[in-house]
Amino acid sequence: MKAIRRFTVRPVLPAPLGPLNELARNLRWSWHAGTRDLFRDVDPDLWADSGHDPVRLLGAVPSARLAALAADDTFLRRLGEAAADLRAYVTGERWYQERQHAPDAELPRAIAYFSPEFGVTAALPQYSGGLGILAGDHLKAASDLGVPLVGVGLLYRHGYFRQSLTRDGWQQEHYPVLDPNELPLTLLREADGTPTQVRLALPRGRALAAHVWQAQVGRVPLLLLDSDVEENDPGAREVTDRLYGGGSEHRLLQEMLLGIGGVRAVRTYCRLTGHAEPEVFHTNEGHAGFLGLERIHERVREGLDFDAALESVRGGTVFTTHTPVPAGIDRFDRELVAHHFGPDAELPDLDVEFVLRLGMETYPGGEPNLFNMAVMGLRLGRCANGVSTLHGKVSREMFQGLWPGFDPEEVPITSVTNGVHAPTWVAPEVFALGARQIGAERTDRALSVGGSDRWDAVADIQDGDIWLLRRELRAQLVYEVRRRLHLSWRQRGAATAELGWIDEVLDPDVLTVGFARRVPSYKRLTLMLRDRDRLMDLLTHPERPVQIVVAGKAHPADDGGKRLIQDLVRFTDDPRVRHRIVFLPDYGMAMAQKLYAGCDVWLNNPLRPLEACGTSGMKAALNGCLNLSVLDGWWDEWFEPDFGWAIPTADGAATDDHRRDDLEAAALYDLLERRVTARFYEHGPGGLPDRWIEMVRRTLTRLGPRVLAGRMVREYVERLYVPAARAHRVLAPDAATALAAWKSRVRAAWPGVAVDHVEASAAGATAELGTTLALRVRVQLGDLTPDDVEVQAVAGRVDPEDHITDAVPVPLKPTSGPERDGEAHGQPVRYVYEGPLGLDRTGPFGYTVRVLPAHRLLADGAELGLVAVPSEATGEDAGVLMR
Repeated sequence: MKAIRRFTVRPVLPAPLGPLNELARNLRWSWHAGTRDLFRDVDPDLWADSGHDPVRLLGAVPSARLAALAADDTFLRRLGEAAADLRAYVTGERWYQERQHAPDAELPRAIAYFSPEFGVTAALPQYSGGLGILAGDHLKAASDLGVPLVGVGLLYRHGYFRQSLTRDGWQQEHYPVLDPNELPLTLLREADGTPTQVRLALPRGRALAAHVWQAQVGRVPLLLLDSDVEENDPGAREVTDRLYGGGSEHRLLQEMLLGIGGVRAVRTYCRLTGHAEPEVFHTNEGHAGFLGLERIHERVREGLDFDAALESVRGGTVFTTHTPVPAGIDRFDRELVAHHFGPDAELPDLDVEFVLRLGMETYPGGEPNLFNMAVMGLRLGRCANGVSTLHGKVSREMFQGLWPGFDPEEVPITSVTNGVHAPTWVAPEVFALGARQIGAERTDRALSVGGSDRWDAVADIQDGDIWLLRRELRAQLVYEVRRRLHLSWRQRGAATAELGWIDEVLDPDVLTVGFARRVPSYKRLTLMLRDRDRLMDLLTHPERPVQIVVAGKAHPADDGGKRLIQDLVRFTDDPRVRHRIVFLPDYGMAMAQKLYAGCDVWLNNPLRPLEACGTSGMKAALNGCLNLSVLDGWWDEWFEPDFGWAIPTADGAATDDHRRDDLEAAALYDLLERRVTARFYEHGPGGLPDRWIEMVRRTLTRLGPRVLAGRMVREYVERLYVPAARAHRVLAPDAATALAAWKSRVRAAWPGVAVDHVEASAAGATAELGTTLALRVRVQLGDLTPDDVEVQAVAGRVDPEDHITDAVPVPLKPTSGPERDGEAHGQPVRYVYEGPLGLDRTGPFGYTVRVLPAHRLLADGAELGLVAVPSEATGEDAGVLMR
């Protein structure tokens, strides 16, 4: 029989065990081995059955066992030490607090970090893939560093989905209902005990209410908004039903609740707890972009006009883009967005046209009827970044239309390369080896904060110890694969009697390759299948075999991705190779932790440059796994032969995708056959693969410190959060109003700005290194003055088409006053600018000049997207090219 109502019965812990609740409700246990060991010892069998979830564990422990633990002095001592350690962690000074003592510290009081998903732990399944895992790692690293962050997201009652396979290998989705009362969450309540609510106005008089649940991620509160509230109508209750589910309006409502409702939740949280109000709002991908509109709405209600409010809000906003392709961005029809804003819906004090202009694709190459969430994020963010050096370059090219007249390298989008939270992803056995070498405290600090001096200690670990560790981790993975494969085949309808072969799947002494990620087409799950005979030869080689573990989920609406999975599964079902290659369904954090540690090689073969960063290889590297990857994302930035292998790419050489896949698959097979397997199976005089072990050692010592989320968060603080906080403080209402008025005046006057004439002290086709040109430039400024602009010479090497590369701007100075000849005859006033231009490099060299808006409160000269450059008839010496 099925229950007509479900509720949670909470255990009553004996008083001496009270701290267990505190430890279970703070998700620090998910990356703190000592706390996990304590929960395991409460009841080892129940700990395994609970999926290593302390809340579920405590809800299942029999009263007799609790009573026994309450009388166990050894357990109580450990419990007291764990609780004291957590309190010290939460309240003590860490990196951020130490920095605040510096005399020039300008650190923000608090930062709000918005993301549509958070992958903190498998016990809180609110993530689908890399974006969510990155967000979870960002919170955990911020906690370790003491950064005063507040996370904001949505609570999805069905999470993403659980994956299984049919007998013929087709992906099946299952959406288990999640009860917040059974999760490590606390309902945010008002002072009188009633649940806190945030509300959004919907068209036609409807409303969307949401409760706010709080997860505690170490020192960092994470607020999750939940629309499953009784007073909502059925449609509104389902807004937070599934992650990335539903149609356009459903997604729009999710993103309005995340952005607008999220700001309101932060304000309420700060009011109830006394937490500092954020000075910086970080939008992790465009889904949360509406947070900027809510903050503008706040300023308008305080008396600012829209443009001044926009400048005020931009000052404290950071926007991070994670996609290298337009198809990965949420875009909504103009009329759908307009329908949900204005007097009869949300943000009634804002003119709908003002709202729309922030997101419409009103630029060359855009679709004018579409509202683009990433475009809104860029227009609302004073600071913007991609998530690897290559992705920053790709993003500048993709969004160049927002800054017409500027070369892609000048588009104001920087990059902060992602990192991963080492205490979460490093296997306990790896940590223990480090602790034996340098001590547990130094190892913990090396993983959470970084510092190459601590990682250098790995160099002193004996080869035998490293190889023994790698073999142990591989053996654990083999056990895990067999367990999961057995469960998968039972779900596919197989009887136990026909599954004996699973006991022979994989071998703890065989080179193990891992490949696990989401399954969009560009990640090329099935590239390894391009030449199946050659792959079979690799898998079954009599002396140097390879075994491969594959996992991944396709989006429920992506039948193409599901076909890729089915194609691979059918190959892995072949009795000739099923002992050497497996596909594991239901890829998630718990599986990933075993995969990253147990594999020898991590494979990544996306279509370059469509991988924004790709952090799975970083997690594998922290466990001594070597990378075999296309030069994309972070691997393009940090690849060295000491760390693994680069798969050659055929971008630009192949005429079609099929030809490209054939070429790159062949390159992959070559690397595996000739270099990877040879290195793994080649043993030195001592019976160990010395050269392989040395690559593992160098991966840990030199790559390890770079891939840390602690490094990433420190970069965000120093390069983005501090400038954003500084701008937030400077752009008080009066300054924001003045800046908005100045921008309006400059935009209106810009058609009258022109470069009239350029001349140089020397001309001709050649010049000597070290020569200095004296430039004299005459410009028209229309209704502007020299205080409103900067005139620059831009010089550098030129390519065969005379495009300047590696350009360096050189400011020119105005002379004493304007040239007024002809003013009485209606001729425009001209200003003369002069300056030296040094020829500091040999070879093809060129220059041009330009006029940019200039104001002390601009973040960048390209901010307004306005530039004036010479016309072809500006003067015979304009843009002199020297070869």
